[in-house]
Amino acid sequence: MKKESELIFERNVVEFVTVAAEFCKFLEQAETTPRNAFVDTSLKILPLLYLKAEMLPACERMGEDDLETFVTEDAYEVLRMNIAGIMAEKDDYLDVFVSEMKYSDQPIRKFISEELADIYQDIRDFIFVFQLGLNETMHDALAVCQENFKLYWGQKLVNALRALHDAKYNGNNDNEEDDDEDCHCHDEHCHCHD
Repeated sequence: MKKESELIFERNVVEFVTVAAEFCKFLEQAETTPRNAFVDTSLKILPLLYLKAEMLPACERMGEDDLETFVTEDAYEVLRMNIAGIMAEKDDYLDVFVSEMKYSDQPIRKFISEELADIYQDIRDFIFVFQLGLNETMHDALAVCQENFKLYWGQKLVNALRALHDAKYNGNNDNEEDDDEDCHCHDEHCHCHD
């Protein structure tokens, strides 16, 4: 039992908790963040969150009781709507990595705001239980979070990351006039607008 409780204080666990707390804080305070800054920060923190989750030591639940939750439906919806407001027309994307896809010949429309809110809900609940400071529940929260990462929010994270990358690097048609000013070729072989 002592070994199990020591696991929650391992370096990789502490680093995951630190990044997870930063991720939650970032989303909770993002309401007035401009889209470019939100996307830039997301593209930095999400890969770090994934990496730290991958580095967690294997653990299994010790108790059988359900863990406390922190994120209410209302809190979830407010966060999701804030992110949707920031992302605006760049919020939705087409996803082919969903189980419903095998029954459809069309890609499924997903939303960055919903993916990030889903990840937030799981991570914030984990942080809430971890902050209670009770070794067994901290250990179980870690085990549940790790299991949910493998089955649930890890895939959501990489899907959102792909969509955020696209929003940053491929979806910026807002400045077409600026693009014309940057183009200095005057022949038919010009590739400025390809």
